[in-house]
Amino acid sequence: MGYMAAHGLKRARPAELVPGTLSVITARMDYLPRATPEGWQAIEFDRLGRSQEAVVSVYARGRDYHKVLRNRLQTLADRIAASIGPFGHRVFTDSAPVLEVELASRSGIGWRGKHTLALHREAGSMFFLGEIFVDLALPPTEATSEHCGSCSACIDVCPTQAITGEQRVDARRCISYLTIEHAGPIPLELRPLMGNRIYGCDDCQLACPWNKFAQRSPLPDFDERAGLSGASLVELFSWSEAEFLRRTEGSAIRRIGHERWLRNIAVAMGNALRAGVDPAIEQALNRHAAHPSPIVREHVVWALAQSQPA
Repeated sequence: MGYMAAHGLKRARPAELVPGTLSVITARMDYLPRATPEGWQAIEFDRLGRSQEAVVSVYARGRDYHKVLRNRLQTLADRIAASIGPFGHRVFTDSAPVLEVELASRSGIGWRGKHTLALHREAGSMFFLGEIFVDLALPPTEATSEHCGSCSACIDVCPTQAITGEQRVDARRCISYLTIEHAGPIPLELRPLMGNRIYGCDDCQLACPWNKFAQRSPLPDFDERAGLSGASLVELFSWSEAEFLRRTEGSAIRRIGHERWLRNIAVAMGNALRAGVDPAIEQALNRHAAHPSPIVREHVVWALAQSQPA
């Protein structure tokens, strides 16, 4: 991801990113929906076995977290100002080259797991991180110790072996990167490994034992939207661009655009055809065979080829 390299040392030196910064206030916000049942990890793994079902990462099934967390951090900053008077600050929520997990681990929110995400003994990893850079000299909080031990569940479960070692991820192989950040064709060798994941991937978190302690969010913002959980690939592939924009309004999914949405679903459809011929999927793909986007057309052709005998 080029933006990470482009900002260089600013990522590691808050005062260079925001001049005058003396301290960073870090925060976590849990995002499991309020209605999440017990045994949710096993339920999510079961979805991956239903090849005709589209799987969207848990965090993206509700409202865009950028908006929710940013607003809450700003409210916190306003309350601080009301108490102590005006002060210099800037709020970040996955919106700048900030080393969020490193800041979270140094401030006691959690430790960096082997999958590189922040982990908390009482909340697992199913939470978002945010920061307020301030020009106040605040007393530091202590970092937490690591508690992964010899566990390698996250490394072992990764579908594309993107976790290349402890706290090392090759983004070029990560399904979350491929389905969200990557703009071009998805590498041929990785397509069969993506299964029915059309936006993001939760496997390393589903396998993590600490996520049995993951907390439900009290906020209705993160309740699952209709159509983003349990929907079929054929149903979502039928969305026009206008319907995609309407259905994803206020959602993090909207940022990938309709083209990538169709690209991702086409790959999942190809993987479903690898599991067995499905006329409904083939018909849906054929309806997009002449799509204006060369990216969509190329992935449709690949998907249809998966139902043909070798």
